[in-house]
Amino acid sequence: MERLELIRMLGGRPNLAEPAPLRLVEEREPERFMAAFAQAVAEAETVLVGDPAWGVAERAQLAGLLNTEPGTRNSELPALRAGWLCLPTGGTSGQLRFARHDQDTISAAVRGFCTHFKLTTVNAVGVLPLHHVSGLMAWMRCALTGGRYLPWEWKQLEAGTVPALPEGGEWFLSLVPTQLQRLLLQPAAVDWLRRFRTIFLGGGPAWPELLEAAATARLPLSLSYGMTETAAMIAAQRPEEFLAGERSCGAVMPHAQIGISTEGLISIGGDSLFRGYFPAWREPQLFATEDLGHFDAVGHLYIDGRRDAVIITGGKKVTPAEVEAVLRATGQFADVAVVGVPDAEWGQVIVACYPAKQAAPDLPGIEEKLSRDLAAYKRPKRYVAVDPWPRNAQGKIDRAALAAVVNYVLR
Repeated sequence: MERLELIRMLGGRPNLAEPAPLRLVEEREPERFMAAFAQAVAEAETVLVGDPAWGVAERAQLAGLLNTEPGTRNSELPALRAGWLCLPTGGTSGQLRFARHDQDTISAAVRGFCTHFKLTTVNAVGVLPLHHVSGLMAWMRCALTGGRYLPWEWKQLEAGTVPALPEGGEWFLSLVPTQLQRLLLQPAAVDWLRRFRTIFLGGGPAWPELLEAAATARLPLSLSYGMTETAAMIAAQRPEEFLAGERSCGAVMPHAQIGISTEGLISIGGDSLFRGYFPAWREPQLFATEDLGHFDAVGHLYIDGRRDAVIITGGKKVTPAEVEAVLRATGQFADVAVVGVPDAEWGQVIVACYPAKQAAPDLPGIEEKLSRDLAAYKRPKRYVAVDPWPRNAQGKIDRAALAAVVNYVLR
C-alpha cells in the first residue's frame, strides 16, 4: 500500500509535496481525533499520536525525545513511506516511547486479521481510546476494508446506553477486562454484547472468574496477544474456541511469526512489526520481548507472564499473575496487583496493592483462602491501599509507579 492510498481511505487530501516536519495528534473526542489524524497523515512527514491525559512527566519525556538526534534510517526505508507513524507505548515500565509504523505495517496487520477471521469487511464499535493501538487499529480495520466504524463513549456504555448495531453486517468490539467485568453486571448490556460476531479482550490479563462468567453468558469472546510494536494482535482465539472451554490466545495470525526460546521467552517477526522507537530505528530482525509463553499441541499460544515482572523471594520465583488470580477469586478486591519490594532477609517480599477507594478487604478471610490455594512463599506479606490507582484506560498496571508508591509507604 502507498501512503497516498491510505490518505484517500481516511478521507484526507494529500499535501506531501512540502510536508510539515512533524505533527502531534492528541485529540480527546473520537471525531476530532479522526479528522486531525487524517489531516496529519496527509500533510506531515512524521505523525506522533499522543494521549491528551498526559501530565507533566509524560510531556517532559516527549520533549526529551523531540530534542534527541534522529537515528540513522535503513537506506531501504525511504522517508514519507516508512516509520512515519509513531504510536505511544509505555509497556509495564512507565517510560514513554513511540513505536514507528507506517502504511505497510498497518495494512499488513489488517490483512492478517481479515484472513484469520475470514473477512472482507470489518465493522466495529470503538470504545477504546484512539490514541492507543487497540483503539486505533479497530478504526484502521474498518477504514481499510470499507467497513463502518462507530465510536462510542465508554462512560455512556457503562451507564447503560448502548448504540444500535446497523443491520446488514457482522460487528466487532474490543474491551479490556475491567470493562467487561462492569458490563457483565448489566443484563441489558449482556444482551447487547451477544449481538457481536466477536468481542476481543486484551490490554491486560483476564482472571479465570471473569472468563467463566463471560462463557456462562455465552459471549463470543476472543482472547488475543499483541502490542503496540506489532500494530495490535498477532495471535487471536476464535469465539467458538472460547465457548468450547479453551483459554488460549489462539493461533498465530498469517502476517506474523512467533518463536519461543528454551527459557520460554517470546520473539516476534512479521510484516506488521515496528521500525524502531522514535527517533531511533531498528534493523529488520526478530523482536525479543519480555513475555513468557508456550504453545499447546495444536499450536495455540498461552501467555505465562513476563520475565521482568517475576518476583524472587527467598530464592524462589513467583509470578504476580498467579497470586493476583487467587486474590481476585476471594471477591474482596475491586482491583489488585502484586509487586516485589526489596527486603534484607528475603531479597524481595510480596506486597499486594489495591485501590484505596474500595471497601477495606477482610484480611483474615483472605489469608484463610490463600493458605489453601497458595504455597507460603507466594502469599503477600503486606497489603497496601494505593491512591491514585495506576491502571490506565487500556487495563495495564504501571508496575514501576506502583512499586515506587509501595517502597515510599513501607520505608
